[in-house]
Amino acid sequence: MVKITVDDKVFEVNPDNNLLEEILSQQKDLPYFCWHPALGSVGSCRQCAIIEYANDEDKRGRQVMACMTSPRDGARYSIENASQFRAQAIESIMTKHPHDCPVCEEGGECHLQDMTVMSGHTYRRYDGKKLTHTNQDLGPFIGHEMNRCITCYRCVRYYKDYAGGTDFGPQASHNHTYFGRFEEGALESEFSGNLVEVCPTGVFTDKVFSKHYSRKWDLQSAPSICTGCSVGCNTNPGERYGTLRRVVNRYNDQVNGYFLCDRGRFGAGYVNSNERLVDCMSRDTHDGRPSAITAEAAAEALQKLKGQAIGIGSPRASLEANLALRDFVGTQNFYAGVSDSELALYQQVLNIYSSKAVHVASIKDIEQADAVIILGEDVTNTAARIALGLRQSVKNLGKAMAAAMKFPQWHDAAIRTLAMDKRSPLYVLSPVATRLDDVAMHVHISDVAGIARIGMALANALNPAAPAVHELSQEEASQVAGMAAALKAAKRPLVVSGTSLFSADVLAAAGNIANALGSSDKPCDLALVVPEVNSLGLTMMVGPEGKALEAAMRVGAKQAVVLENDLYRRTVNSEVTNFINGLDILAVLDHLQNKTGEAANLVLPAATFAESAGTYINYEGRAQHYYSVFKAKAPIQSSARWLSGKATFELTEALTNVIPNGQRLLSLTPGHEFTFEGMRFPRQHHRYSGRTAMRADINVHEPKQEQDEEGIMSYSMEGVPPTKDATVFNSPWSPGWNSNQSLFKFQDHTGGKLRQSTQGVRLIDATSDQSFSASTISAHTHDGFTAVPLYQLFGSEELSARTESIDARSSSGYLALSPVDASKLGLGATDGVAIHGADSLPYLIRKSLKSGTVGVSVGLNGVDIYSYLYTGLALSKAENWVAPKTWCPENIIISDAQAADERG
Repeated sequence: MVKITVDDKVFEVNPDNNLLEEILSQQKDLPYFCWHPALGSVGSCRQCAIIEYANDEDKRGRQVMACMTSPRDGARYSIENASQFRAQAIESIMTKHPHDCPVCEEGGECHLQDMTVMSGHTYRRYDGKKLTHTNQDLGPFIGHEMNRCITCYRCVRYYKDYAGGTDFGPQASHNHTYFGRFEEGALESEFSGNLVEVCPTGVFTDKVFSKHYSRKWDLQSAPSICTGCSVGCNTNPGERYGTLRRVVNRYNDQVNGYFLCDRGRFGAGYVNSNERLVDCMSRDTHDGRPSAITAEAAAEALQKLKGQAIGIGSPRASLEANLALRDFVGTQNFYAGVSDSELALYQQVLNIYSSKAVHVASIKDIEQADAVIILGEDVTNTAARIALGLRQSVKNLGKAMAAAMKFPQWHDAAIRTLAMDKRSPLYVLSPVATRLDDVAMHVHISDVAGIARIGMALANALNPAAPAVHELSQEEASQVAGMAAALKAAKRPLVVSGTSLFSADVLAAAGNIANALGSSDKPCDLALVVPEVNSLGLTMMVGPEGKALEAAMRVGAKQAVVLENDLYRRTVNSEVTNFINGLDILAVLDHLQNKTGEAANLVLPAATFAESAGTYINYEGRAQHYYSVFKAKAPIQSSARWLSGKATFELTEALTNVIPNGQRLLSLTPGHEFTFEGMRFPRQHHRYSGRTAMRADINVHEPKQEQDEEGIMSYSMEGVPPTKDATVFNSPWSPGWNSNQSLFKFQDHTGGKLRQSTQGVRLIDATSDQSFSASTISAHTHDGFTAVPLYQLFGSEELSARTESIDARSSSGYLALSPVDASKLGLGATDGVAIHGADSLPYLIRKSLKSGTVGVSVGLNGVDIYSYLYTGLALSKAENWVAPKTWCPENIIISDAQAADERG
């Protein structure tokens, strides 16, 4: 640490950071545009100018850019004395800006507004003609208003340099620079939505939000968790008059940091869907017509099943809702709501995590890895935020090179120039090309058994105590030797895998590699991806002896309660139909209409994440609490309330005796009785507009303010502001900082932990000694094609697929074939493929697939993946084939490197 003086005040700062970062960390105000804590410094906007003095006698000093300057011990700096230059700089920037604040969607959260006022530019002298641009259609997610651009280059630095996008960049030069695509079309990056928050002006806007726009200060919000995958990114959903309007990132330095994937940002529109269940309904028979009933009658009918029915839980429901169902039916009658094979995989994940040689990697850990191996997991499509973290990990070689040459780590442009195309090693073992192939040192395409075999061999090469594998080819043996050398040489090696291939052998191989690399003193980083937001939470609740869906189907029950779960997405469809037909009464609690609900005798509308509170456990065993954003319209209420009548906090407290290390859950919130000087935490902005005429056609009187009977947040603008107490950190705001850039006011240092808000708590402890799983790998011996699951970021996840904007980027179900197999089947470009002479699907060609392997899309309409996983597929050319209208091959995300020649 060094001491510096800024405007006659002495501060102790970190010399490894740039001066702007340290000044902001001291809670002082200094304008900036081009700098971003996740992107580093390039010094292009000239807005953070300060005066540096050579010594105590120097009265004139020299002007430097704070973002491009390292703090010097004993140095004196002045922010105030450079104010005239900063005012001139912002005036120059604003000469081309349209000054359209009254109609700009960035209004109320505009960093440009904040910095203009802060820099002292209050009078417009320029009266010349402004340069204008033609905007582009950038797809269903992002709006484009190029005239507002101030040429800070943040957008391209994020999109291209940070997120790895290749279809967006600067055009022309000087003050004619245009940021967009070579031609109109949807932005291809899975992380394009972050442009909305990265841009300091209103150039890039949330097009989904624009369709039902409300001023930012009129949105009601609360801390929440994304339900799109198992990463558990922190979000801030915004609501207005009972409609979810948008989702923005909520900072958590250990999980999502500053960024979300596009599924998480744009995939919550199902909350407003026309397919929402909004009434209680009953049917006399499973195929009968439903009739609406009162909430009282529905509650009474549900209570008659208490203790008499079996309960089927859900990995997309909260811990509290699953506990309420377990208490409702009894522990012995509670089933996990996933297939037997999947539950076994999730339990295997927990067992691997318990090794003392393993450290479960957060996103922040992933970004710091200097050698990575991915076994069989297409993380871009199954856990996209991890993929973004991996894109940062390959840059660590450049940072190491910079450190050796004593370059500062914040100097983004210098490090990229130094590193050029040199990257930290990333190895990908996959059945098919992935979106991370462009940054991988080596990609090995194999079937599932081959991936597991190479993984086991790698573990043995790293540690001879691991089981040996003998049937490797010479090429495979050479690859294993190369990977072993790179991983051994790494300071922070990382192993990434998951359950997406439904393979216990692949998981075992990942665990063996991590155990071979790690020890009790220096555990190896490991990340194992599971499918849904609470997959591990559900598994921890049922315990090692837990029973899954097939067990529920075999028990012969006549009554069943299904919690937020479409059983047809969980196992073989014909078996689900037989199970339902054998029931006298099927009760379903869910948000949306689905196939299971269409056969239910009793349907109760359940609140979504935006209308309820609860706890999820992510892929790393991190428990995180979320709060309701708004109250659902009656009779909709949370599943936990339908089943137990208890408040959320009561169920959270009860979980302490159910979940391993459950007492840690109590630290997720400050307690339901917590207040600050008698005040709760407000969901609404302190500039909330209050009464409007929006409901005048219903009633001229404004309705009474909603009351939160079970939480520590109020449905109003009244309460403790975050600047006073951020124990429950909702959204950032500080005087003079209306944009999300005000976040640094709440961090212990820029880019660091939030000072008061929780990061979540990890519940998994390493308790078992280092051990290796025995190799049980055997090649498939069945006839026909071997199925490999293929996932899509847009469409494979159940709830987000029911969102209009996500649906615009998704497709119907399909098969993927190698060119050799397509030729053998005699398939033309407009043909379809029949499976076992029955189900017919469109196909596309993937050159990376091995012959004899067929990729089967997961979660997309028209595909029952569980019917195909464990048996050989007989494929043929479909007769009288007509492609479904929803077949959109251009929406299927594949690797950039092979995109041109792999689309069918």
